[in-house]
Amino acid sequence: MFRSLKVVVIVLIAILIAGGVVVRGINARIKAAAVVKQETLELAVPAVAVIHPERGSPMEEIVLPGNIMAFIDSPIYARTSGYLKKWYADIGTHVKSGQLIAEIEAPEVDQQLDQARAQLETARANLKLDEITLKRYQDLLKLEAIARQDVDNAAGKFEADKATVASNEANVKRLEQLVAFERVYAPFDGVITARNTDIGALINAGNGGAAQELFHISSTSKLRIFVSVPQIYAGDASPGRVAEITLSEKPGRRFTGRIARNADAIDPATRTLPTEVDIDNSRGELLPGAYAEVHLKISSDARNLIVPVEALIFRAENVQLAVVRGGDKVDLVHVTLGRDYGTKVEVTSGITDQDWVVVNPPDSLRSGETVRVEPQPRQ
Repeated sequence: MFRSLKVVVIVLIAILIAGGVVVRGINARIKAAAVVKQETLELAVPAVAVIHPERGSPMEEIVLPGNIMAFIDSPIYARTSGYLKKWYADIGTHVKSGQLIAEIEAPEVDQQLDQARAQLETARANLKLDEITLKRYQDLLKLEAIARQDVDNAAGKFEADKATVASNEANVKRLEQLVAFERVYAPFDGVITARNTDIGALINAGNGGAAQELFHISSTSKLRIFVSVPQIYAGDASPGRVAEITLSEKPGRRFTGRIARNADAIDPATRTLPTEVDIDNSRGELLPGAYAEVHLKISSDARNLIVPVEALIFRAENVQLAVVRGGDKVDLVHVTLGRDYGTKVEVTSGITDQDWVVVNPPDSLRSGETVRVEPQPRQ
């Protein structure tokens, strides 16, 4: 009996021990499953790095491409057809206003002038005879020795020949001007940038064909620099403001000019404001036709903020930024961009400097999504 009781006790103890082991194993598995579930949930929440936007500087500089042009740039054409007799200026020659730069030989025009002068003298002689005849007829009319019709005919012939003299005088002046055009003069102080003719070349002044450009002259003591200012900076391109010019072939040098004028209208094709910067070039250091960079100082709104370009989200709706609100909720906000600094971009509306902006947001990020925030120091 005692032995049977002992066996029963041992069996009960074994059962209790086995039950405890089973319960303990089940609890361990439950806890492990809970841990795995928690870790899975945590891993499902995207981790994001956030920063505060930077404030923009109150005065900044933009650099725009510009084209340097001569202040006055003009082709020189002949006004008289003929053959080039001689030229006195080649490319690179600095000339003064009124300086002789070429001569044209036009014998036909010279002969036409001689003929016109002879015709003028004939008309003047006829007019003088008409005047004498009219005076005699008027005297005879007083004596009633001639018909009034004869006097009227003499007066009419006198007026007609007077008009003929005036016509011949105008023709002589026209031909004298054409002869004067045989000598080509510089229209203003400048430098000859092209010579498109040579001695003996046929010169066509446009009679029966296209006119030929003889020379090209540019005034370079003062230069114009044309630049297209983006619409957002149009207010900073007012006349009188200082602009600095740099050239790649002159590193470290800055040339100072001023905005002379602008188109006062935005070009709808490019959304830019055509602007002209004038600069003194009396020392001849700048060459027309060259490419330059125009540096303009602009007044920046201190409320404008700067964020890294990798924070931008480009979607069909608009450009967006992911902002973390309430500690762990994402809000995708539409923003308006300003200046582009390459690695950073200016934001003019949509966020504040107290917002936490997500850097490198995943493409799948949506508004209202929960995230795990990992603050990132400002760059």
